[in-house]
Amino acid sequence: MRWGKRAAVAVVGVAALLTASACGGSDDGGSGSTKVEVFTWWADGGEKAGLDGLVSQFGKDCAGQEFVNGAVAGGAGANAKTVLASRLQQGDPPDTFQAHAGAELSDYINAGQVEDLSADYDTWGLKQAFPPGLIQNLTVDGKIYSVPANIHRANVVWTNKKVVTDAGITSDPTDLAAFIADLDKVKAKGVQSPLALGKDWTQLMLFESVLISDLGAEKFTGLWNGSTDWAGPDVTKAIGDFTKLLSYTNTDRDALDWTDAEKLVMDGKAAYQLMGDWEAADLDAKGFQDYAWFTFPGNGTTFQWLADSFVLPKGAKNAEGTKCWLKTVGSADGQKAFNTKKGSIPARTDAAPADYPKYQQAAMADWKSATQVPSCAHGSACSQGWQGAANSAMGAYSTKQDAAALQKALAAAAQQFAKK
Repeated sequence: MRWGKRAAVAVVGVAALLTASACGGSDDGGSGSTKVEVFTWWADGGEKAGLDGLVSQFGKDCAGQEFVNGAVAGGAGANAKTVLASRLQQGDPPDTFQAHAGAELSDYINAGQVEDLSADYDTWGLKQAFPPGLIQNLTVDGKIYSVPANIHRANVVWTNKKVVTDAGITSDPTDLAAFIADLDKVKAKGVQSPLALGKDWTQLMLFESVLISDLGAEKFTGLWNGSTDWAGPDVTKAIGDFTKLLSYTNTDRDALDWTDAEKLVMDGKAAYQLMGDWEAADLDAKGFQDYAWFTFPGNGTTFQWLADSFVLPKGAKNAEGTKCWLKTVGSADGQKAFNTKKGSIPARTDAAPADYPKYQQAAMADWKSATQVPSCAHGSACSQGWQGAANSAMGAYSTKQDAAALQKALAAAAQQFAKK
């Protein structure tokens, strides 16, 4: 889901694509194009491996169509979204682009920038292949605008098994008090920052997991639909618990992307990192095998979900080729080719668990039985504007640690964006 590059590389990538944007994904620029420009932020590691698998299946399914890689590197897709917004405003969309399924799509839908795919869902049998709850989450005013390639879980803690074992820890913590006790044990062994953490959006991820523990699944979901008050005492408590966890993190967190924080775990300079399950594929791709995972303490059987999806932009140069790409994305073969390498699980319910590595098998079982909640950090719970405001509030809190200001900023963001 997320891939971080050094700032200089990301800026170069943005500049390069802005320069090339006038060309779009087609040499001829006409409606007869056979090129399909696929715009993502999957540039390296497990994410690029997943994309490559999907591209290979696309080549088999869509003879005569040519894949054009429009990837823009940069953590959390921030650089890609900036370039995409510019191209959409200029009337030069890629043939398809990656977007998080859920509330994040509302920005594109409200702006009239993506096409309705409901009829294609019927033709391709996707309403039967995807679980009813996911179909409900994808439906906006009776219409569906995207095809999810996967399901990711956000509320997972990844561990360096050696560091944890050396601290005398023999079981996974099941609540925040036990987690803090384990962090103390690791710190007592000389690990200065037991909990690895990166910048703004990764901090929002950690805070969301704390909110799930302190509020429970129903009230957490209510934060995003208006039924839970951001100014309430439960949120105040969660901010306090989050602050306690921050005291165990690396002081340079605001300068790190998620992969930089991941390296602290790999290098034994941290024991834990809260990150989505794309980390499994990334660790595997980097050859690091001494890791384990558990659901964030206190989250119980809650599955915080997000999904990468693709859309058909209005004005796409090769709508026919794009629909073939979208059909591949939603197909059983396409989802297998993608997810076995990406670290995520298929959105389809007819996938065979035996085709997947150990982590994905566990996640597939949980997806069917756990309580599902969305993620603002990854667009399933909130719009892009709300997400940006939340990230800014977390970034400010990381340096100033003014709890009242954080809660006020989060409440104000909800009031501003909840009904948009």
